Amino acid sequence: MRIVSRLDRRRFLQSAGATGIVAASGLAMPRISRAGSRPSFTHGVQSGDVDATSGMAWVRADRPARIDFEWATTESFANPTRLAGLDATPASDLAVKRLLADLPSDETVFWRAKATDLTDSNASSEWIIGRFRTAPTQKRDISFAWSGDTVGQGWGIDEDRGGMKAYAAMNNHDVDFFIHSGDTIYADGPLKETVELEDGTVWKNIVTPEKSKVAETLDEFRGQWKYNLLDKNVQAFNAAAPTFFQWDDHEVVNNWSSSKDLSEDERYSVKDVMLLASRSGVAFHEMTPIRYVPEEPGRVYRTIHYGPLLDIFFLDLRSYRGPNSDNLQTERTHASDMMGARQIAWLKDALSKSNATWKVIASDMPIGLLVKDGDRWEAVANGDNGDAKGREMEFAEVLRFIKQENILNTVWLTADVHYTAAHHYSPDRAAFQDFDPFWEFVSGPIHAGTFGPGELDMTFGPEVRFEKSPPAGQANLPPSAGLQFFGLVEIDGASEAMTVRLMDADDQELWSTTLEPQTKA
Repeated sequence: MRIVSRLDRRRFLQSAGATGIVAASGLAMPRISRAGSRPSFTHGVQSGDVDATSGMAWVRADRPARIDFEWATTESFANPTRLAGLDATPASDLAVKRLLADLPSDETVFWRAKATDLTDSNASSEWIIGRFRTAPTQKRDISFAWSGDTVGQGWGIDEDRGGMKAYAAMNNHDVDFFIHSGDTIYADGPLKETVELEDGTVWKNIVTPEKSKVAETLDEFRGQWKYNLLDKNVQAFNAAAPTFFQWDDHEVVNNWSSSKDLSEDERYSVKDVMLLASRSGVAFHEMTPIRYVPEEPGRVYRTIHYGPLLDIFFLDLRSYRGPNSDNLQTERTHASDMMGARQIAWLKDALSKSNATWKVIASDMPIGLLVKDGDRWEAVANGDNGDAKGREMEFAEVLRFIKQENILNTVWLTADVHYTAAHHYSPDRAAFQDFDPFWEFVSGPIHAGTFGPGELDMTFGPEVRFEKSPPAGQANLPPSAGLQFFGLVEIDGASEAMTVRLMDADDQELWSTTLEPQTKA
């Protein structure tokens, strides 16, 4: 078994320059070829959804090309495993992703891709390199990060201010993986070239044609992803660690559900929100290294087994929800859906079968925070503070099941609300009491406007143990204000304790707690 240390990681990024990565800036981009006819890769590398024996790899070419992949367990690619090539075509906007299978467990895997022009077999790119570490089959230390909300509220890439600096801060920690909890793009958030700040300085965005308007066409949704992948910090992080993606509302339009009405929004010529959601879903799966599920190709909810200490259950609170409403239904119908019956059945089954010490439920929205959608409710809570109603009924069902089945060590991670917080839920404070106490940790934005704090609904008895948000009366603070956040989770391989740390973009720890695992009697 070979483990890459931080020193090895630094050497990897430097040595990769010899095979096509610009080491000086950390960009996972090929050098410009003297032969202008040679293909190149346009947006670095991505990897994701890694388990003990496999992981996803992603690249995008600048033209129709045959993409060859290889992987090895050494930086030198001695005796690489060569895989059958795949075609990058305009049908997928020249993006290609593939599953790297039959990998050794608990091993650093280096993978690389090369593009050959489909019309000229003599014209090939240099290799471009990524890496990830497969999950263990034995107990060992695990570390990962999570956050949400990238390029929101008009705050794009300002290179004079260092770009998306929170990604660089995350990259300091040599994490096993990153969970992006949603609002991975802001398809409804056009960028302006400049924004005047209150301190008298000017924020200067890089602006592409697709980011100068709201996304309506498939190409415009794709362009939202390509914009984020221009950032040097994002590319450097992607080259060194995998990302596990889920989505929320801004991948389509703010607070979207079947009740979303765009008829008065002059920015949109396409008024059908479900058509926009369909196009966004195609782009989401093309432009991220999320796994493909044959029985439901657009599925986002899934389980990733990351060794004996950790299982992660990714929820999708967007695709199956009913219309946003007053959220006070007392009977279960589609109007009260958020997860939907099939996803709830999957979650119960997956939780009951999990043998991992820790069961992390990655939720794209918090449970107990009030999130408004005009005179409707956008998230789970409804402000009633009484017994579970509306969408709360689904979460009550899941929490009751966890208690009844004696499923221990569940932790909820989320984003969405644009500040960071630690919430402890207990039946002792709750109107609905048929559940065991649990923690919910909130992080984000990683590069967007900062808001908050939100108000809590007491149906499930949440209590704020920590929060950091803008001062009273301030909202949509730019990333330069310093209130950009990510979370770190570290599981000790010997004691199995989980430490959760809430961090800011300057890589400062704001708060932490260590949770000891419970064991069944």
